Amino acid sequence: MRITDLIAGLSAILWVGVMASIVMVTFQAARGTKLKNGRSIIIAVLAAALVVTTLSAGLVFIEPQERGVVISALAPKGYREEAMTPGLRWIVPFVERVVRYPISRQTYTMSIVAGEGQVQGDDSITARTANGQEIFVDSSVIYQVDPDQVVKVHILWQDRYPNELIRAQSRGIIRDAVSQYGVEEVVADKRFELVKYINTKMTEKLKENGLILVDFVLRNITFSPEYAASVEQKQISEQQVQQAVFIVQQRKQEALQVVETAKGQADSAVIAAEGAAKARLIQAQAEADALKLIQDAIANNPELLTYQYISKLAPNINTMLLPSNAPFVFTIPGVTP
Repeated sequence: MRITDLIAGLSAILWVGVMASIVMVTFQAARGTKLKNGRSIIIAVLAAALVVTTLSAGLVFIEPQERGVVISALAPKGYREEAMTPGLRWIVPFVERVVRYPISRQTYTMSIVAGEGQVQGDDSITARTANGQEIFVDSSVIYQVDPDQVVKVHILWQDRYPNELIRAQSRGIIRDAVSQYGVEEVVADKRFELVKYINTKMTEKLKENGLILVDFVLRNITFSPEYAASVEQKQISEQQVQQAVFIVQQRKQEALQVVETAKGQADSAVIAAEGAAKARLIQAQAEADALKLIQDAIANNPELLTYQYISKLAPNINTMLLPSNAPFVFTIPGVTP
């Protein structure tokens, strides 16, 4: 509890005491019995009540999140030019008063959803894009009173600045900003540029009136039912086109895979054929070399052929009959006829 509240409570108690003292003295006088020192008691309690009341009227405690504007009958302009800062402060009782202003951050929300903003019901901002499309913008303005400009805010707006400054300026600036962009730019390509433009303009306007813009939040953009339906249909068509392109690409990939597979098989067949041809050449060369060796061996030893021939015969064959048109018998060497 603040000390100013305690003093105000004590002042109220003392005034109750003054009234009670007067009633008691009056009651005793009506009964014909005079209360000893009754007048002194009343005067003492009254004096204490006046002192405490004066003290209560002069002491002001400003919270850390507040600034106070002193309205003074003694000041030439009717107010003190410097705002009252946090702490226990003193004003001239009964000729000065303090109007408090919060300097903490505040949020003003305008939404299409009932209950989300300061205004009940649909409070979204209706705006038209550069190509004439109507959209509905939900937004929040986060701001605060400039601690050094509290007196200026009081002179210009008093406590009307949320509705008459924040609301009015933001709606006008948003409409002006949206009108410079096409609908697709607003929702996609240049949304951040749009927010930056609104932020800059809002900062300038609020600064002129003693407020600070902390942030501007573009919460949501809603389209008319007709345009929303057309956008949905367009998205469906684009998805179908993308699906068709995907299928074509898939078919191309499959065809390329078939070509690569066939190419691989062809290359494999060529390699196999080349390998077989080389093997045949090597085999033919080996056979030729073997025949050359046999030829040389026979030339150097003519009886070798006879020996090879005999070695191939069965062991019990001693005589070979030649064909009928060869009227002679071939004598096997080393065998007695």
